[in-house]
Amino acid sequence: MRIVISGASGFVGDALVAHLRQRGAHVTTLVRCAPTEPETEARWDPPAGELDSGVLSGADAVINLNGRSISQGRWTAQVKNELRSSRLDATRTIVEAIGRQTAPPPLLINASATGFYGDRGDEELTETSEPGSGFLADLSRAWESAALEARSDSTRVVLLRLGMVLGDGAALKKMLPPFKLGFGGPMGNGRQFWPWIAMDDVVGAIDHVLSHDDIDGPVNLVAPEAVTSKGFARALSEHLGIPAILPVPAFAARLALGEMADALLLSSTRATPKVLEESGYRFKAPTLAEAFRTILG
Repeated sequence: MRIVISGASGFVGDALVAHLRQRGAHVTTLVRCAPTEPETEARWDPPAGELDSGVLSGADAVINLNGRSISQGRWTAQVKNELRSSRLDATRTIVEAIGRQTAPPPLLINASATGFYGDRGDEELTETSEPGSGFLADLSRAWESAALEARSDSTRVVLLRLGMVLGDGAALKKMLPPFKLGFGGPMGNGRQFWPWIAMDDVVGAIDHVLSHDDIDGPVNLVAPEAVTSKGFARALSEHLGIPAILPVPAFAARLALGEMADALLLSSTRATPKVLEESGYRFKAPTLAEAFRTILG
């Protein structure tokens, strides 16, 4: 397959590119600077809306993972603008380039997030559930709407609603130091559901989407095991063999992270991977215990 990927240098993108190339795909990554490897890189400029349509010519799929990390820094007005523009500028640039193709790529896979659903308590959320409210929900909805502009008789659009990705880095890397010091208890009351997925299943699920033409629209990229903040803390502490006895009060999380704490750590999103399961995907790490064994040894 010939695949074009944006956001290839990010946490998910880096793992996905390595996986797809190992599988024999020809992967072209979109970069902001002059390409150092012209055979596998192509320059683009999302804020300016610049992407040579020839880059997409003959592509079997375009995968758009571009967007500033939502967990880096407090959500000031400027950061919120950057979170929004980094996603929408990139998506619109890709969609416009697809629209200029005489033979457009048959598939656009666009990142999104389970933040689409907002804070929903213990309600089970499938891909057909209504969107929630709040900054992340509004951002995800706008992101998905921009991607869906590429949908046509020739192009299907898959929207990856990603939960917290567990791998060798990112969220899990930030959690380990306080856990090892005994500060790894649940956030707030601990009853909020945290949607999560192991990196192996992120790349595996995207591979699955690439080979299943019947998958279209939103796909929850979350593990089948529903876990609360309290359950997550217990599972990680058991794996590490270190008691997680000190919880993090909600006020302390808000003091440290502001609005981000409510959106990422204190809200409850019980998303389920209905589309993946019904299409026959088999999870490599369906439980936290298996994910921790794979990632942490």
